[in-house]
Amino acid sequence: MFIISLSYTCDLDVVDNYLQEHVTYLKEQYSKGYFIASGRKVPRTGGIILSRLTSLKKLKDVLEKDPFMINNLATYDIQEFIPTMVNKEFENLKEE
Repeated sequence: MFIISLSYTCDLDVVDNYLQEHVTYLKEQYSKGYFIASGRKVPRTGGIILSRLTSLKKLKDVLEKDPFMINNLATYDIQEFIPTMVNKEFENLKEE
């Protein structure tokens, strides 16, 4: 699993111009099972994506299709994470 932290590199009005394209991109990744959660940071300086992908190379290939990356609107910090303890509702995320 990966935690992706996006940090905007431009004004929010520029980000908002690409927001619908970004949402469409996210929905495509959800439909493929690549992403399991996403949302805005508070304050709104970027966003967070949780990915079920197990390959960093595959994840980077997927992220290259994000309109925010294509248009250089954000930087991406990727952290691999192995959930070994979870609440019972999230047992499907647990890795050994």
